[in-house]
Order: sequence, then structure tokens, then C-alpha cells
Amino acid sequence: MSRRLLMGAALAAAVLAAGCASSSRPKPAPLESFNAQLAAKPLWNTSVGSLDFALTPAVRGNTLVLAGSAGQVLALQADNGRELWRLNAGTPLSAGVGSDGRFASVVTRDNELLTFESGKLLWRQRLNTRVVTAPLVAGERVFVLGVDRGVQAFDAIDGQQLWKLQRPGEPLTLLQPGVLSPFKDTLLVGQGPRLAGVDPLKGTLRWEVAIAVPRGTNEVERLADLVGPVQRAGDVVCARAFQSAVGCVDAQRAALLWAKSVGGVSAVGGDARQVFGADASDRISAWNAKSGELAWTSDKLLNRDLSGALVLERAVVFGDAQGYVHFLSRDSGQTLQRLSTDSSAVVGSPLRVGDAVVVLTRKGGVYAFRPE
Repeated sequence: MSRRLLMGAALAAAVLAAGCASSSRPKPAPLESFNAQLAAKPLWNTSVGSLDFALTPAVRGNTLVLAGSAGQVLALQADNGRELWRLNAGTPLSAGVGSDGRFASVVTRDNELLTFESGKLLWRQRLNTRVVTAPLVAGERVFVLGVDRGVQAFDAIDGQQLWKLQRPGEPLTLLQPGVLSPFKDTLLVGQGPRLAGVDPLKGTLRWEVAIAVPRGTNEVERLADLVGPVQRAGDVVCARAFQSAVGCVDAQRAALLWAKSVGGVSAVGGDARQVFGADASDRISAWNAKSGELAWTSDKLLNRDLSGALVLERAVVFGDAQGYVHFLSRDSGQTLQRLSTDSSAVVGSPLRVGDAVVVLTRKGGVYAFRPE
């Protein structure tokens, strides 16, 4: 839990901080030798400056839109790294960027929502809550999820607030990107351990499904917010509930397909066949996407502070705290390839953009590889 921050009452935060500071971290598992069975060609690399948050970039076709902590926002062509445009928000940011290809929105550490078009600031709106989840831009609307689990919608053209949905909160909330994602004509929102379907035009709740049931003797142990991004394959959406569970929901029917009690703090990855994720000690598990049946587990990357997962045709990809990118067989967990970046932690989850796998590091490095 020491890798993630919690927000709540001052006393609870102080107790948590003291506990994390006094705990000794286990040593990361040494890297095993392997025979490469998957070729991966480096394509390009660039920098967005340091990343103090788990960046969630916006992907639109072959375009990757990124934001750095200091306020740089840029769009890159994923196949060759060519810069399409760049702007400076002029102030540090608290979360990643949302973009639909026309508008780009960011949130500053001063709790202001800024929206740009063609590199020019269109409008700014003061928010009454802290934001660590990248805004979602869709349908000429900008959606924002606060750490208090409240959701707001703004007109992308003039910044007018269209609606706000506020649900009952808990004493502690998670300072880690949550769930804010489109699904057909519904907005998917993480509301604590529940996946909620919200009408994006009216801001009314359509349905909700619990992926985890919070348990524990105190607020910290009961914290089970959904961790973004979610993994979608058709109508099935899979997610991790912080330190509690991994589960999949049929979002069309608003029905829980399965959930497994397993600790962990990073997002899962998957497709229509399998779901993958690492638990709190970085033990990797693979589950059948339809049934939740466990396919295999692997201890070879224990305590390496693994990122979220990305699933390819042959491999599942994780980054670690030393900047390594691990390509593991999706059938067995065997190491197929290992690549290095800048020796700083891989943040967020690796991304698939066109034919490229893109990873971002704590130092702000952006690295693109093409698996062969």
C-alpha cells in the first residue's frame, strides 16, 4: 500500500504516513536470465518532463496526447514520434489529459479545469474538489471525476457546467486515477467499489454494480475504490478494486459476471480471452475473462512495483520500478522479452497505440516499441 497515497482526515493520513515510513520494503526479485522469443524494435523516445502522477494519456487512432506534471501538453504520432502540436498550461497539473482530437482538457494543482482547442485556451473553470483522474472529453462535453467521487460535466465549447452527480462519500478516498470511461451511450464511473452507469446528458444514475464488498476494521482496510483505467472487450468491462478484488461486469446488462478476492493496487489488462493483473506483492495472475477461472500465477517479478498490464496477441506487458518493460507469455507467464528505458519507474499502464507499445516513466520519458 505504500506505493499509493490516501486522502482523508488529518489524523488518519498522519497515521498512515507513519506506518508507511516505518515499514521496510521487501527486496525486489532478481531478474532471471531468458532466451528472447519475441523481437521488439525501439521506435522512438521523447520526454514530457517529470511525472508526479500516474499519467493516463489520451489515445485517438494513431495520435497520443500526453501531459507532464509541469504543464506541458503535447500530441505525438505514435508510429514515428513526430510532434503534432504542443502547448503549455502555464501551471503544474494534478492529472493527465483528456482529448477527443479537437479539444484537450487538463486539471491544475490549483483545482482549475482548462480546455484548449488548436493550442489556445478556450476556458477555465474553478473546481471545488481535487482531481487526480484525467478528464474525459467526448460528445463536446468534458467530464471530470473528483477524489470525492463526484462527477461533473461541462460544455466543451464554453465551459458551462451542465450537471453534477454527487454520491455519499467515505472518510478516506484514493489519490490514484479512478474509472471514467465511455460505454456506448453511457458514462462509466467508479463510485467507491461500484461501477456506475451514468446518463452523460442528464447526469442521472442508470445502474451500478459492486465489484468488491469493503471489509476491514478501519477506513484504510475498507478502502476499495475502483482503479482506472478499466479494460473493455465488447460489453464486458473488467476492473480492479483497490486492495480488494478483480472483477468483470457485463455493462450492457448491468450484471456482475465474476469477482475474485485478490489484493493489488494497479489496473488490470485483458481482452475477450483473459484478464491479467499483479497483486500487492506483484504476484501476477491470469484469469479466464468469461468465467474468472484462474489460468496461472507467476512469482518471478515479486516486489518490483509493477505497473498496470497491457495485453497483446502473444504477450502481457508490465513495467517495473527500475524502468524495465517485461513481455510475458500470456499462456504461461514465461519471459519472452525484456527492454529497458531510463531506469525510473514505469507509471500507469503500457499502452497499445496502432502497432506501437508505449510506456511512460517517472522521469517523463516516453518510449515506443514495436513487437515483431
